[in-house]
Amino acid sequence: MLRILGSPRRLCDGLTRREMLLAGGLGMLGVDAMANPPTTDRTFGSAKNVILLYLFGGPSHIETFDMKPDAPPEVRGPFKAIRTKLPGADINEHLPRVASIMDRVCVVRSLTHPWNFHGMQWATTGLPEGSIPIEETLKHPQHWPFLGSVFTHLDQRRNGPKPAGSIPDNIMLPWLLSTRRPANRYAPPQGCYLGQQFDPLWADFRGKATRSMSRMSNGPAEMIADPYLGITPESRFEFTGDSDSDLTIDRMHQRRNLLEQFDIARRTIDRSSREQRFDHHRRLAYELVGSTKVRNALDLDREPRSLRESYGMTLFGQGTLQARRLVEAGCRFVTVIWDEVGQLNAGWDTHVDHKNRLQNDLLPGFDRAFSALILDLEQRGMLDDTLIWVANEMGRTPKLENNGDGRGHWGRAYSNLLAGAGVKRGAVVGRTDKIGATVTDRPISAKDILATIYHLIGVDPETTVTDKLNRPINLLPYGEMIPEMIG
Repeated sequence: MLRILGSPRRLCDGLTRREMLLAGGLGMLGVDAMANPPTTDRTFGSAKNVILLYLFGGPSHIETFDMKPDAPPEVRGPFKAIRTKLPGADINEHLPRVASIMDRVCVVRSLTHPWNFHGMQWATTGLPEGSIPIEETLKHPQHWPFLGSVFTHLDQRRNGPKPAGSIPDNIMLPWLLSTRRPANRYAPPQGCYLGQQFDPLWADFRGKATRSMSRMSNGPAEMIADPYLGITPESRFEFTGDSDSDLTIDRMHQRRNLLEQFDIARRTIDRSSREQRFDHHRRLAYELVGSTKVRNALDLDREPRSLRESYGMTLFGQGTLQARRLVEAGCRFVTVIWDEVGQLNAGWDTHVDHKNRLQNDLLPGFDRAFSALILDLEQRGMLDDTLIWVANEMGRTPKLENNGDGRGHWGRAYSNLLAGAGVKRGAVVGRTDKIGATVTDRPISAKDILATIYHLIGVDPETTVTDKLNRPINLLPYGEMIPEMIG
């Protein structure tokens, strides 16, 4: 099996800790065998909640958090760097609000892997090796459980399911991944061998975009109404229990009697796993519709208009605010994805129209949402036990392409941000070369980031779970907790 950067931890007798556990039979005890190892590190388990902000497409590290102002123009790009509250961490001029809160943030500049394709499965699971078929096949036998699914699974094994009517954990916004793009979909995060009950609960977005932008990523330019540019204040997130983007709560109720009749008929029929998964999420959606806690948590009008606007009246801004409200209401793991809309190569996948999209869409939207989340959690006393992880699957090419207005995929160097519970404030980890092409100091794998997050949520990364054949599987086949990131 391919191992990159990280490696299994070895004991003094030369055996890996994993081998010792399996040889002794402890691996068959399942998840609790290693979920709470003794530790004196005060940061272990400091994160009670997690908010994952996923920037799908691969943001340009060179034009966000790893600026190269002294590089040639074709490398540094069209933007200037500005100073921040974190010395040595200059960032893009179009991130002024983020610059003011960088003293609360840990910047990891030395993430690296050998692949140049979109890899949310790679970035957010224990998947040992990346591949295009795994990323682009909705149900691939080699998929691994999403971090949020593992989080929920372990918590339920320790503490039991949440009471009926509670806010569930492992919620994703704004909709089922890549269902607003015109071509083949990417595989969404899922529970895999943990069971379909640990799939993320996907919300859906009900609202209108207030702005449009010309897009030309996969053909002639066309005006796309993009909610990431702006949405109406009345826009909302809902739970429908269905990936059908046209299914509303009202339609759910209209169809309920018919669906119940179908249920009776189907009790005598062997159903496919897809149907069973649909039934599970549909039942959960009905429970949520009837929950006062959920209705209140989804009511963004309960927030002052000034606070809503501080996050940005955009899909990502309001999704990030919604994540904070869900965590405050009891959801312990929320993911907000900046997804593609309308065309291929949308979102942060800036092959074309690079300068315009960064300057007038992507950077301003992220600037408001991320900075507002940090300050909001801090003001509410929630930052010390809420972990924020800004993640992505890769960076962009060191040199501009497409006549100087685009950058291609680049896995060999990219950046992530972390903040909150147990994360070292005001830290910069790793370094790339003068053009942002290769890592020159402290190379880090996505699995090292996951190992660090597992540490912060109180899980030994070598915890074992069992697959559908009752075989012990480690959460991470490799990866090491990064000490420089915590403190």
